Amino acid sequence: MSQGKRVTQGIQRGERIEIEVDGERVEAFLGETVAAALIAAGRPILRRTDRASAPRGLYCGIGVCFDCLVGIDGRPRVRACQTPVAPGMRVDTQGRLVQERWGQ
Repeated sequence: MSQGKRVTQGIQRGERIEIEVDGERVEAFLGETVAAALIAAGRPILRRTDRASAPRGLYCGIGVCFDCLVGIDGRPRVRACQTPVAPGMRVDTQGRLVQERWGQ
């Protein structure tokens, strides 16, 4: 696994772990949120809108909006920006479907 879009200098991180995102292994570090891990891995699209299927990702980053909702360990509609990663966590996004439809 590569460092992707992570800041690599001047920062101390927690332990390196892996989470599963849409069936793929993604590198994460204890202490960061699911949203941070996904963005660092180059996966900014987290879901799609119900009506127009427009792609959505991290917007406010503080838990106020609903743009970063994902499924985590079988629980639907969890805010990725407020949820810390955990070893073996399973994250289910709609990002793959959006990428196929919108070419992003």
